[in-house]
Amino acid sequence: MAEKKKVLLIIDANSLIHRAYHALPPLTTQKGELVNAVYGFLLVLFKAMKEFHPDYIAAAFDVAGPTFRDHKFQEYKAKRVKAPDELYNQIPRVKEVLSAFAIPIYEKQGFEADDVIGTIASIAPKRQAHPPLETIIVSGDLDTLQLVDDHTKVYTMRKGIQDSVLYDQKAVQERFGGLEPQQLEDYKGLRGDPSDNIPGVTGVGEKTAIQLLAQFGSLKNLYEQLEKKDRPMKDVRPKLQETLLEQKEQAFLSKELGTIQRNVPIDFRLPDLAWQQYNKDEAEALLKKLD
Repeated sequence: MAEKKKVLLIIDANSLIHRAYHALPPLTTQKGELVNAVYGFLLVLFKAMKEFHPDYIAAAFDVAGPTFRDHKFQEYKAKRVKAPDELYNQIPRVKEVLSAFAIPIYEKQGFEADDVIGTIASIAPKRQAHPPLETIIVSGDLDTLQLVDDHTKVYTMRKGIQDSVLYDQKAVQERFGGLEPQQLEDYKGLRGDPSDNIPGVTGVGEKTAIQLLAQFGSLKNLYEQLEKKDRPMKDVRPKLQETLLEQKEQAFLSKELGTIQRNVPIDFRLPDLAWQQYNKDEAEALLKKLD
């Protein structure tokens, strides 16, 4: 009989807050405080906790200020419209609620929440060899799919905040035309990511990026084949070959920008994430205060 796995739930807090804010109407408390993002965030959190019964929980947040990606590419996220203050004003409330439920918060200047998540998801299984540890990343977008592996899944929403889906390796392959999760870094190198203003290669869309990676396996191998002068590539259009070669530097920069880091210097111990008893009176009082 297989031993029951322990479960680690990692909350991609900023993405869930953004998702909830835009999915729900402007709900306010009796005193007029806007709490739609807090309410939506908690709906997702409680649903995930009920579904997965975690033994460990952590929440990851972005930190205001530039990251290493901004230093590498000044146009990173340059076209993204700044979220309204009504959203940002709810982030401290979310942190307050997490604290009331004894859920630890991790963040690191110069890195994004995804990098913190990638680090925890990579380190945690090594520190919990027995019994096995399964990691569930709860996110409002698909950026963390590249972290999916034998012991990591991503729980996200198809639409709104209640229609959820769990991505394992097979589900990632079905969503991205057979690509493995680890190939999504190369996918971003070719396709780019308009939401983050990651350029990719001009004219390469989702279909072409998937075809190239299905054929060549990786960005590195694709360019090695492209640059072999004695063996012209017959199965890639000459115009596309030309564009790929011209934008090689941009492709590898895009991959670097789109790759989640897994070595963020955070003070992380798995026992600190153990889902412990919390002060129910304190938590209930805060929820009542927020109506």
